[in-house]
Amino acid sequence: MKPISTITGRGVAIRRTSVDTDQIIAARHCLRTTRTGFAEHLFATWRAEPGFPIGDPAHAGATILFGGADFGSGSSREHAVWALQDYGFTVVVASRFGDIFFDNAVRSGLVPAVVDDDAATAMMDVVEADPAAEVTVDLVSLTLRTARTEAPIRMSTDTRQRFLDGHDGIDVTLRHEAAIRAFELTHVPIVKAS
Repeated sequence: MKPISTITGRGVAIRRTSVDTDQIIAARHCLRTTRTGFAEHLFATWRAEPGFPIGDPAHAGATILFGGADFGSGSSREHAVWALQDYGFTVVVASRFGDIFFDNAVRSGLVPAVVDDDAATAMMDVVEADPAAEVTVDLVSLTLRTARTEAPIRMSTDTRQRFLDGHDGIDVTLRHEAAIRAFELTHVPIVKAS
């Protein structure tokens, strides 16, 4: 992963709660294990609805997605994160995330920014009123800002540091390589070949 400290971009809002991973990308589109080629299937059913903001030319190029509470609930599906990233999103903002979706997002480098319900609503109001409004996600100060509003981001110290350092799970484990080797030398029996 690349280190992430601050992301500035335009936002788009989906004012729906409990958006599950099957709504983000249906299982029938999850037949590959590559991380690309899923953008066209992102919210495919909803994108056919008149007025759905994803795919609306006014929000083209948005990189920050605002969702309702319990975004990413449902089944474990890395493809949901991959589809969001393939479409161009670097951050998803919501007041609550599905646990597995949150973990998959962190592992894949998609920032899951948790804010309270009122802040999420205020931010959605801003990006709906002005699709060109800039939104800044600052992981150094843990703030989410627009020209009109600011809100604190709730994120564990470990998760925040992983993004700031650009470390995935393997990198985090390798930081403890010396301790792991020392443990192995004292606790793992050595089997000699006969």
